[in-house]
Amino acid sequence: MSASEFVVTTDTIRAAFPALERLQDGTPVAYFDGPGGTQVPQVVAEAVTDYLLHHNANAHWRFATSRETDRVVAGARGAVADLLGCEAGEVVFGPNMTTLTFHLARGLARDWAPEDEVVVTELDHHANIDPWRSLERDFGVQVKTIGFDPESGRLRYDELEEALGPRTRLVAVGGASNALGTVNDLEHIITVAHAAGARVFVDAVHLAPHARLDVHTLDCDFLAFSAYKAYGPHIGVLYGKADLLAATAVPKLEPAPDTAPDRLETGTQVFEGIAGTAAMVDWLASLAGPDGERRARLDRVFAALHERGEALITRLWEGLDSIDCVTLYGPEPDSGPRTPTLAFTVGERLSVEVAAELADAALFVSDGDFYALSVVRRLGRLEQGLLRAGCVAYTTEEEVDRLIAAVARAAGS
Repeated sequence: MSASEFVVTTDTIRAAFPALERLQDGTPVAYFDGPGGTQVPQVVAEAVTDYLLHHNANAHWRFATSRETDRVVAGARGAVADLLGCEAGEVVFGPNMTTLTFHLARGLARDWAPEDEVVVTELDHHANIDPWRSLERDFGVQVKTIGFDPESGRLRYDELEEALGPRTRLVAVGGASNALGTVNDLEHIITVAHAAGARVFVDAVHLAPHARLDVHTLDCDFLAFSAYKAYGPHIGVLYGKADLLAATAVPKLEPAPDTAPDRLETGTQVFEGIAGTAAMVDWLASLAGPDGERRARLDRVFAALHERGEALITRLWEGLDSIDCVTLYGPEPDSGPRTPTLAFTVGERLSVEVAAELADAALFVSDGDFYALSVVRRLGRLEQGLLRAGCVAYTTEEEVDRLIAAVARAAGS
Protein backbone atom coordinates (compact mmCIF):
# COMPACT_ATOMS: atom_id res chain seq x y z
CA MET A 1 0.00 0.00 0.00
CA SER A 2 1.43 3.40 -0.97
CA ALA A 3 1.20 6.47 1.21
CA SER A 4 -1.33 8.01 -1.22
CA GLU A 5 -3.60 4.95 -0.87
CA PHE A 6 -3.46 4.88 2.91
CA VAL A 7 -6.48 6.28 4.71
CA VAL A 8 -7.27 6.39 8.42
CA THR A 9 -10.38 8.20 9.54
CA THR A 10 -10.39 10.94 12.14
CA ASP A 11 -13.05 8.99 14.01
CA THR A 12 -10.70 6.02 14.31
CA ILE A 13 -7.96 8.25 15.68
CA ARG A 14 -10.23 10.11 18.08
CA ALA A 15 -11.63 6.86 19.51
CA ALA A 16 -8.16 6.18 20.93
CA PHE A 17 -8.18 9.30 23.16
CA PRO A 18 -10.32 9.25 26.33
CA ALA A 19 -9.60 12.95 26.89
CA LEU A 20 -11.72 13.80 23.85
CA GLU A 21 -14.81 12.68 25.76
CA ARG A 22 -14.45 15.67 28.07
CA LEU A 23 -17.40 18.07 28.13
CA GLN A 24 -17.47 21.62 29.44
CA ASP A 25 -21.00 22.81 30.20
CA GLY A 26 -22.21 20.19 27.74
CA THR A 27 -19.82 21.24 24.95
CA PRO A 28 -17.03 18.93 23.79
CA VAL A 29 -13.59 20.34 24.53
CA ALA A 30 -11.47 21.09 21.46
CA TYR A 31 -7.74 20.83 22.24
CA PHE A 32 -5.70 23.27 20.17
CA ASP A 33 -2.88 23.20 22.73
CA GLY A 34 -1.03 20.33 21.04
CA PRO A 35 2.17 22.35 20.45
CA GLY A 36 2.47 22.55 24.23
CA GLY A 37 1.55 18.90 24.76
CA THR A 38 -0.84 16.49 23.04
CA GLN A 39 -3.44 14.23 24.57
CA VAL A 40 -2.53 10.56 25.08
CA PRO A 41 -4.07 7.42 23.55
CA GLN A 42 -5.53 4.83 25.90
CA VAL A 43 -2.85 2.29 24.97
CA VAL A 44 -0.08 4.67 26.06
CA ALA A 45 -1.66 5.17 29.47
CA GLU A 46 -2.17 1.41 29.77
CA ALA A 47 1.51 0.78 29.01
CA VAL A 48 2.54 3.23 31.75
CA THR A 49 0.14 1.64 34.24
CA ASP A 50 1.12 -1.91 33.31
CA TYR A 51 4.78 -1.16 33.87
CA LEU A 52 4.18 0.44 37.28
CA LEU A 53 1.82 -2.29 38.51
CA HIS A 54 3.54 -5.39 37.14
CA HIS A 55 7.19 -4.72 36.23
CA ASN A 56 8.35 -1.85 38.43
CA ALA A 57 12.03 -2.18 39.41
CA ASN A 58 15.42 -0.64 38.90
CA ALA A 59 17.52 -1.86 36.00
CA HIS A 60 20.44 -4.29 35.53
CA TRP A 61 19.78 -6.71 38.40
CA ARG A 62 19.17 -10.46 38.28
CA PHE A 63 15.56 -10.79 39.42
CA ALA A 64 12.54 -10.97 37.12
CA THR A 65 11.10 -7.46 37.30
CA SER A 66 14.53 -5.91 36.83
CA ARG A 67 15.15 -8.05 33.74
CA GLU A 68 11.70 -7.07 32.50
CA THR A 69 12.64 -3.41 32.99
CA ASP A 70 15.78 -3.95 30.91
CA ARG A 71 13.63 -5.44 28.15
CA VAL A 72 11.23 -2.48 28.32
CA VAL A 73 14.13 -0.04 27.85
CA ALA A 74 15.63 -2.08 25.00
CA GLY A 75 12.27 -2.33 23.26
CA ALA A 76 11.67 1.38 23.59
CA ARG A 77 15.09 2.18 22.13
CA GLY A 78 14.18 0.03 19.14
CA ALA A 79 10.80 1.70 18.74
CA VAL A 80 12.27 5.22 18.86
CA ALA A 81 15.01 4.12 16.46
CA ASP A 82 12.27 3.22 13.97
CA LEU A 83 10.62 6.58 14.55
CA LEU A 84 13.84 8.54 13.98
CA GLY A 85 15.55 6.35 11.39
CA CYS A 86 18.57 5.42 13.51
CA GLU A 87 19.98 2.53 15.53
CA ALA A 88 18.73 1.57 18.99
CA GLY A 89 22.17 2.26 20.47
CA GLU A 90 21.87 5.90 19.36
CA VAL A 91 18.75 6.59 21.47
CA VAL A 92 19.08 8.29 24.87
CA PHE A 93 16.21 8.88 27.31
CA GLY A 94 15.93 11.70 29.84
CA PRO A 95 13.43 13.74 31.85
CA ASN A 96 12.76 16.20 29.02
CA MET A 97 14.41 17.80 26.01
CA THR A 98 15.61 20.81 28.00
CA THR A 99 17.45 18.74 30.60
CA LEU A 100 19.00 16.54 27.92
CA THR A 101 20.19 19.61 26.02
CA PHE A 102 21.79 21.21 29.09
CA HIS A 103 23.49 17.89 29.85
CA LEU A 104 24.79 17.43 26.32
CA ALA A 105 25.95 21.06 26.11
CA ARG A 106 28.12 20.72 29.20
CA GLY A 107 29.57 17.46 27.94
CA LEU A 108 30.47 18.89 24.53
CA ALA A 109 31.95 22.07 25.99
CA ARG A 110 34.44 20.07 28.07
CA ASP A 111 36.29 19.41 24.80
CA TRP A 112 36.03 22.97 23.52
CA ALA A 113 38.33 25.90 24.14
CA PRO A 114 37.47 29.43 25.27
CA GLU A 115 36.40 31.57 22.30
CA ASP A 116 35.07 28.53 20.43
CA GLU A 117 31.67 29.33 18.96
CA VAL A 118 28.11 28.02 18.89
CA VAL A 119 25.51 29.38 16.47
CA VAL A 120 21.85 29.54 17.58
CA THR A 121 18.78 31.09 15.97
CA GLU A 122 16.31 33.73 17.01
CA LEU A 123 13.48 31.50 15.80
CA ASP A 124 14.07 28.77 18.38
CA HIS A 125 12.43 27.74 21.61
CA HIS A 126 14.78 28.86 24.38
CA ALA A 127 15.46 25.23 25.30
CA ASN A 128 17.71 25.32 22.24
CA ILE A 129 19.18 28.73 23.01
CA ASP A 130 19.81 29.07 26.74
CA PRO A 131 21.68 25.76 27.28
CA TRP A 132 24.24 26.97 24.75
CA ARG A 133 24.30 30.50 26.16
CA SER A 134 25.08 29.04 29.57
CA LEU A 135 28.40 27.90 28.11
CA GLU A 136 29.45 31.53 27.71
CA ARG A 137 29.60 31.96 31.49
CA ASP A 138 30.85 28.49 32.36
CA PHE A 139 33.37 27.79 29.58
CA GLY A 140 34.00 31.07 27.76
CA VAL A 141 32.27 29.80 24.63
CA GLN A 142 30.97 32.51 22.28
CA VAL A 143 27.38 32.33 21.02
CA LYS A 144 26.26 33.91 17.75
CA THR A 145 22.59 34.34 16.84
CA ILE A 146 21.04 34.36 13.38
CA GLY A 147 17.76 36.16 12.92
CA PHE A 148 14.50 35.57 11.11
CA ASP A 149 12.30 37.68 8.89
CA PRO A 150 9.23 38.80 10.89
CA GLU A 151 7.18 39.12 7.69
CA SER A 152 7.73 35.59 6.37
CA GLY A 153 8.58 33.91 9.67
CA ARG A 154 11.60 32.24 8.05
CA LEU A 155 15.26 32.17 9.00
CA ARG A 156 17.74 34.52 7.36
CA TYR A 157 19.95 31.82 5.86
CA ASP A 158 22.49 34.35 4.62
CA GLU A 159 23.22 35.21 8.25
CA LEU A 160 23.96 31.55 8.97
CA GLU A 161 26.72 31.41 6.40
CA GLU A 162 28.13 34.71 7.68
CA ALA A 163 28.13 33.42 11.27
CA LEU A 164 30.12 30.27 10.51
CA GLY A 165 33.87 30.43 10.97
CA PRO A 166 36.92 28.32 11.80
CA ARG A 167 36.03 28.31 15.51
CA THR A 168 32.38 27.28 15.06
CA ARG A 169 31.92 24.00 16.90
CA LEU A 170 28.15 23.61 16.73
CA VAL A 171 25.02 24.95 15.04
CA ALA A 172 21.91 24.54 17.22
CA VAL A 173 18.72 24.90 15.18
CA GLY A 174 15.06 24.03 15.55
CA GLY A 175 13.43 21.69 13.10
CA ALA A 176 10.31 23.85 13.29
CA SER A 177 9.23 26.94 15.22
CA ASN A 178 6.88 26.05 18.07
CA ALA A 179 5.42 29.57 17.85
CA LEU A 180 5.03 30.22 14.12
CA GLY A 181 5.00 26.73 12.61
CA THR A 182 7.95 27.51 10.31
CA VAL A 183 9.78 24.38 9.13
CA ASN A 184 13.46 25.12 8.65
CA ASP A 185 15.57 23.87 5.76
CA LEU A 186 17.55 21.35 7.79
CA GLU A 187 19.26 19.78 4.80
CA HIS A 188 20.74 23.14 3.79
CA ILE A 189 21.71 24.06 7.35
CA ILE A 190 23.41 20.72 8.00
CA THR A 191 25.26 20.77 4.67
CA VAL A 192 26.57 24.30 5.22
CA ALA A 193 27.50 23.64 8.86
CA HIS A 194 29.36 20.42 8.06
CA ALA A 195 31.20 22.14 5.24
CA ALA A 196 32.47 24.62 7.84
CA GLY A 197 33.55 21.80 10.16
CA ALA A 198 30.73 22.30 12.69
CA ARG A 199 28.39 19.76 14.25
CA VAL A 200 24.61 20.22 14.16
CA PHE A 201 22.11 19.81 17.01
CA VAL A 202 18.44 19.79 15.97
CA ASP A 203 15.58 20.60 18.35
CA ALA A 204 12.82 18.48 16.79
CA VAL A 205 10.29 18.90 19.59
CA HIS A 206 7.81 20.72 17.37
CA LEU A 207 8.75 18.90 14.16
CA ALA A 208 8.59 15.28 15.35
CA PRO A 209 4.78 15.11 15.72
CA HIS A 210 4.27 16.36 12.16
CA ALA A 211 7.11 15.06 9.97
CA ARG A 212 8.68 11.72 9.20
CA LEU A 213 12.21 12.04 10.49
CA ASP A 214 15.25 10.16 9.20
CA VAL A 215 18.28 11.34 11.10
CA HIS A 216 20.74 9.22 9.13
CA THR A 217 19.55 10.70 5.85
CA LEU A 218 19.57 14.19 7.34
CA ASP A 219 23.07 13.52 8.70
CA CYS A 220 22.49 15.68 11.78
CA ASP A 221 24.86 14.92 14.63
CA PHE A 222 22.34 15.22 17.46
CA LEU A 223 18.55 15.58 17.60
CA ALA A 224 16.16 15.81 20.52
CA PHE A 225 12.40 15.73 20.95
CA SER A 226 9.73 15.35 23.64
CA ALA A 227 7.41 12.33 23.56
CA TYR A 228 4.62 14.26 25.27
CA LYS A 229 4.21 16.49 22.23
CA ALA A 230 3.77 13.46 19.98
CA TYR A 231 1.01 11.55 21.87
CA GLY A 232 3.37 10.09 24.47
CA PRO A 233 4.20 10.58 28.17
CA HIS A 234 6.33 13.30 29.70
CA ILE A 235 9.82 12.21 28.74
CA GLY A 236 12.64 13.48 26.52
CA VAL A 237 14.60 11.66 23.82
CA LEU A 238 18.04 12.42 22.42
CA TYR A 239 19.57 10.95 19.28
CA GLY A 240 23.30 11.15 18.74
CA LYS A 241 25.64 9.55 16.25
CA ALA A 242 27.11 6.52 17.95
CA ASP A 243 30.71 7.71 17.80
CA LEU A 244 29.77 11.12 19.20
CA LEU A 245 27.77 9.66 22.08
CA ALA A 246 30.75 7.47 22.95
CA ALA A 247 33.16 10.41 22.85
CA THR A 248 31.15 13.15 24.58
CA ALA A 249 32.52 13.87 28.05
CA VAL A 250 29.18 14.21 29.86
CA PRO A 251 29.15 14.55 33.66
CA LYS A 252 28.45 11.14 35.19
CA LEU A 253 28.64 9.19 38.43
CA GLU A 254 31.13 6.48 39.22
CA PRO A 255 30.60 3.55 38.59
CA ALA A 256 27.72 4.34 36.18
CA PRO A 257 27.93 2.63 32.76
CA ASP A 258 30.53 4.19 30.50
CA THR A 259 29.15 2.89 27.22
CA ALA A 260 26.66 4.73 25.05
CA PRO A 261 23.77 5.31 25.22
CA ASP A 262 23.58 4.51 28.96
CA ARG A 263 26.45 6.82 29.82
CA LEU A 264 24.37 9.86 28.85
CA GLU A 265 21.43 8.82 31.04
CA THR A 266 21.89 10.40 34.45
CA GLY A 267 20.40 8.58 37.44
CA THR A 268 17.45 6.21 37.50
CA GLN A 269 15.30 6.65 34.44
CA VAL A 270 11.53 7.19 34.26
CA PHE A 271 10.93 3.61 33.18
CA GLU A 272 7.15 3.98 33.04
CA GLY A 273 7.62 6.91 30.65
CA ILE A 274 9.97 4.83 28.53
CA ALA A 275 7.34 2.08 28.37
CA GLY A 276 4.75 4.66 27.33
CA THR A 277 7.06 6.03 24.64
CA ALA A 278 7.34 2.59 23.01
CA ALA A 279 3.54 2.33 23.12
CA MET A 280 3.28 5.77 21.49
CA VAL A 281 5.39 4.65 18.52
CA ASP A 282 3.47 1.40 18.20
CA TRP A 283 0.15 3.26 18.31
CA LEU A 284 1.23 5.56 15.50
CA ALA A 285 2.37 2.58 13.43
CA SER A 286 -0.88 0.74 14.16
CA LEU A 287 -2.84 3.39 12.27
CA ALA A 288 -1.45 1.82 9.08
CA GLY A 289 -2.65 -1.64 10.10
CA PRO A 290 -0.75 -4.67 11.39
CA ASP A 291 1.08 -5.67 8.22
CA GLY A 292 4.59 -4.65 7.27
CA GLU A 293 7.68 -3.40 9.05
CA ARG A 294 7.16 -0.71 11.66
CA ARG A 295 9.26 1.84 9.76
CA ALA A 296 7.23 1.35 6.58
CA ARG A 297 3.96 1.69 8.45
CA LEU A 298 5.22 4.90 10.09
CA ASP A 299 6.07 6.20 6.61
CA ARG A 300 2.46 5.77 5.52
CA VAL A 301 0.98 7.22 8.71
CA PHE A 302 3.08 10.37 8.68
CA ALA A 303 2.37 10.97 5.00
CA ALA A 304 -1.37 10.79 5.69
CA LEU A 305 -1.20 12.94 8.81
CA HIS A 306 0.88 15.53 6.97
CA GLU A 307 -1.74 15.80 4.22
CA ARG A 308 -4.52 16.18 6.78
CA GLY A 309 -2.52 18.75 8.73
CA GLU A 310 -1.98 20.88 5.63
CA ALA A 311 -5.73 20.92 4.93
CA LEU A 312 -6.57 21.89 8.51
CA ILE A 313 -4.00 24.70 8.79
CA THR A 314 -5.13 26.14 5.45
CA ARG A 315 -8.74 26.14 6.65
CA LEU A 316 -7.77 27.74 9.96
CA TRP A 317 -5.47 30.34 8.41
CA GLU A 318 -8.01 31.44 5.79
CA GLY A 319 -10.80 31.59 8.37
CA LEU A 320 -8.85 33.70 10.85
CA ASP A 321 -7.39 35.87 8.10
CA SER A 322 -10.91 36.89 7.09
CA ILE A 323 -11.62 38.41 10.51
CA ASP A 324 -11.03 42.13 10.99
CA CYS A 325 -8.57 42.92 13.78
CA VAL A 326 -6.90 39.47 13.63
CA THR A 327 -3.20 39.48 12.74
CA LEU A 328 -1.52 36.21 11.74
CA TYR A 329 2.19 35.52 12.18
CA GLY A 330 4.47 33.11 10.36
CA PRO A 331 4.51 31.61 6.87
CA GLU A 332 1.29 31.34 4.91
CA PRO A 333 0.21 27.74 4.22
CA ASP A 334 1.09 27.87 0.52
CA SER A 335 4.43 29.63 0.96
CA GLY A 336 6.56 26.58 1.80
CA PRO A 337 6.96 23.92 4.49
CA ARG A 338 5.22 24.57 7.81
CA THR A 339 3.51 22.65 10.58
CA PRO A 340 -0.24 22.97 11.30
CA THR A 341 0.45 25.52 14.04
CA LEU A 342 -0.13 29.26 13.85
CA ALA A 343 0.15 32.33 16.06
CA PHE A 344 -2.18 35.32 16.03
CA THR A 345 -3.37 38.36 17.93
CA VAL A 346 -6.81 39.94 18.17
CA GLY A 347 -6.44 43.70 17.83
CA GLU A 348 -4.58 45.00 20.87
CA ARG A 349 -6.35 42.67 23.27
CA LEU A 350 -4.12 40.79 25.71
CA SER A 351 -3.66 37.20 24.62
CA VAL A 352 -4.44 35.92 28.10
CA GLU A 353 -7.86 37.63 28.00
CA VAL A 354 -8.76 36.19 24.60
CA ALA A 355 -7.50 32.73 25.62
CA ALA A 356 -9.76 32.86 28.68
CA GLU A 357 -12.79 33.70 26.49
CA LEU A 358 -11.95 30.83 24.16
CA ALA A 359 -11.53 28.51 27.15
CA ASP A 360 -15.02 29.47 28.31
CA ALA A 361 -16.20 28.21 24.90
CA ALA A 362 -14.37 24.87 25.46
CA LEU A 363 -11.62 25.84 23.03
CA PHE A 364 -8.17 25.32 24.57
CA VAL A 365 -5.42 27.46 23.04
CA SER A 366 -2.04 28.58 24.37
CA ASP A 367 -1.17 32.19 25.13
CA GLY A 368 1.99 34.13 25.96
CA ASP A 369 5.45 33.44 24.55
CA PHE A 370 5.66 29.60 24.68
CA TYR A 371 9.36 29.93 25.62
CA ALA A 372 9.89 31.28 22.10
CA LEU A 373 10.80 34.55 23.77
CA SER A 374 13.10 35.80 21.01
CA VAL A 375 10.34 35.33 18.43
CA VAL A 376 7.74 37.24 20.43
CA ARG A 377 10.23 39.98 21.23
CA ARG A 378 11.15 40.38 17.53
CA LEU A 379 7.44 40.62 16.65
CA GLY A 380 7.01 43.35 19.25
CA ARG A 381 4.35 41.42 21.18
CA LEU A 382 5.98 40.78 24.55
CA GLU A 383 3.42 42.72 26.57
CA GLN A 384 0.39 41.58 24.59
CA GLY A 385 1.54 37.99 24.03
CA LEU A 386 0.54 35.72 21.18
CA LEU A 387 -2.28 33.24 20.86
CA ARG A 388 -1.28 29.87 19.44
CA ALA A 389 -3.48 27.17 17.93
CA GLY A 390 -2.15 23.83 16.76
CA CYS A 391 -3.87 21.09 14.79
CA VAL A 392 -2.84 17.50 15.49
CA ALA A 393 -3.99 14.01 14.55
CA TYR A 394 -7.29 14.22 16.42
CA THR A 395 -8.27 17.75 15.29
CA THR A 396 -11.43 17.98 13.15
CA GLU A 397 -12.71 20.50 10.61
CA GLU A 398 -15.69 21.15 12.88
CA GLU A 399 -13.35 22.12 15.72
CA VAL A 400 -11.44 24.45 13.41
CA ASP A 401 -14.70 26.13 12.40
CA ARG A 402 -15.69 26.49 16.07
CA LEU A 403 -12.40 28.21 16.80
CA ILE A 404 -12.75 30.60 13.86
CA ALA A 405 -16.28 31.57 14.97
CA ALA A 406 -15.18 32.10 18.58
CA VAL A 407 -12.23 34.29 17.55
CA ALA A 408 -14.62 36.34 15.42
CA ARG A 409 -16.77 36.91 18.50
CA ALA A 410 -13.69 37.89 20.50
CA ALA A 411 -12.69 40.33 17.77
CA GLY A 412 -16.17 41.85 17.87
CA SER A 413 -15.94 42.41 21.60
